[in-house]
Amino acid sequence: MTRQLLASVRALLLATVVLGLAYPLLMTGIAQVAAPGRADGSLVTSADGTVVGSSLVGQGFLDADGNPLPQYFQSRPSAGGWDGTASGGTNLSPTSPDLIASVDQLRSDVASFNGVPESAVPDDAVTASASGLDPGISPAYAAIQVDRVASARGVAPSEVSALVDQATHGRDLGFIGAPYVDVLDLNLALDRASG
Repeated sequence: MTRQLLASVRALLLATVVLGLAYPLLMTGIAQVAAPGRADGSLVTSADGTVVGSSLVGQGFLDADGNPLPQYFQSRPSAGGWDGTASGGTNLSPTSPDLIASVDQLRSDVASFNGVPESAVPDDAVTASASGLDPGISPAYAAIQVDRVASARGVAPSEVSALVDQATHGRDLGFIGAPYVDVLDLNLALDRASG
């Protein structure tokens, strides 16, 4: 029995060292060589070198009271408040009265905030993604925000539209997914252009 116990302890220690230490360190080393930016979290820095976010995780552009800042493009809604530890959707069914009321209220709020009719508000402006952390929005959602952002920054809408075009990414491999606008990249470009 003692011999079996010692063999079990040795197997546990070996598995812990190999699977808990050596393998993760090896994978981290390979990732650092193969894709250092992604291995470090795809961090995005401002002009002064300050980390301002990740290109893989959406964030809110809100004031201290949680209100959207008019000089910035707004991200998709997030069921978890753009908190990576609270990632997830609402888990409400499409027929849920709570979800329908929330979408209707968001549609009204987004239309009012951007000065557009409710019929112009795209679906991604009023629904959270499954993760609640999408870093991009549809070109249609960006388009309804152009005039508001331009007005808040005191620049021509054509200048803002040009920055939207630069931050727009096409389909992966030309056919996978949908085109999207990287909100963080776009807002940083707006800050650089505005000085």
